[in-house]
Amino acid sequence: MSASICAFILAVSTVCGLRVVSGVLSAPRNVRLTSDNMNLVLRWDSPDGAASDLVYTTEYKTTVTSYKVGCVNISTPECDFSSRISISPYGKYIGRVRAQSGAESSAWVESNQMLLDNNTIIGSPNVSLFSNGATIEVSIRDPVFATSSLRNVYTFATYNITYWKADKKEKARSHSNIQQDRVVLNKLEPWTKYCVQVQINTKTNARPSKPSTVICESTTSAEETPWVAAVVTFVVMAMAVALVVVAVVYRKSISHFLCPKDTLPQHFKEYLLAPPNALIYSAMRNSHPPEEIYHQVSIIADDRTVEEGRPLEAADSSCSRQPDLTVGER
Repeated sequence: MSASICAFILAVSTVCGLRVVSGVLSAPRNVRLTSDNMNLVLRWDSPDGAASDLVYTTEYKTTVTSYKVGCVNISTPECDFSSRISISPYGKYIGRVRAQSGAESSAWVESNQMLLDNNTIIGSPNVSLFSNGATIEVSIRDPVFATSSLRNVYTFATYNITYWKADKKEKARSHSNIQQDRVVLNKLEPWTKYCVQVQINTKTNARPSKPSTVICESTTSAEETPWVAAVVTFVVMAMAVALVVVAVVYRKSISHFLCPKDTLPQHFKEYLLAPPNALIYSAMRNSHPPEEIYHQVSIIADDRTVEEGRPLEAADSSCSRQPDLTVGER
């Protein structure tokens, strides 16, 4: 009889989507505390046969505090503590979660302990390449952390730069323990395509970062001589400084040359500054223009006389009758 009752209870719990163990819900499985780039996320797997209305509540604690509420009544199987609380990059954290359905709750299930700076997964750096003749400059940017920054958390972080000719990764070369975020790869073959990948290493975190995306860049001609640009810049700056020095030392001579201070003779000044003579000015203003005197002129051409203002043809007959020059005075 008791076996039949237990079978009936098990069947009902399966139909309802819940598994009852000692009057409580089945707890979440595979509870784990994870960290990527200094965030803090509690993740878990839902219990078998979880009902559609199943929700979860999470809590967290440190080695010096008791449990505090994290996410409440959430349906997704994860809780991001770093978006809700202020976390320390050097703190030790433990999380726990329980399932709830109506008035029923499962038991709390604790996660692993997480020491952020030791266990966080460091993301891949961002890498850019710039070709300059037969060299390639590698520019590296650290991944963004949820709290603080990579250089603040890991003071002695270094880069491992691996590069190789395209399609020849088996012959890759590398530079390790690089602290600068800009590195020039030299001794490369001209007109050749090279690929680069970078990882971050720290002394605190035993695992290196995720590798960067492989990017490639081609070299060009033989290495350009950067000293030419440096010499030209130096010459231009030296000439500019020399001009400034000359202008300062000979500023008075230059000023006298550009703005001469020669003065007019005293009698010119007196004449120019003297007021105009009133009588002369009045006579000039009231004077009339003189009467113009003019004479009538006749022109004799080819033994013919042409009167002013008449055409040659029209004056032909009259000119034949006037052999002498006629001048009329007015």
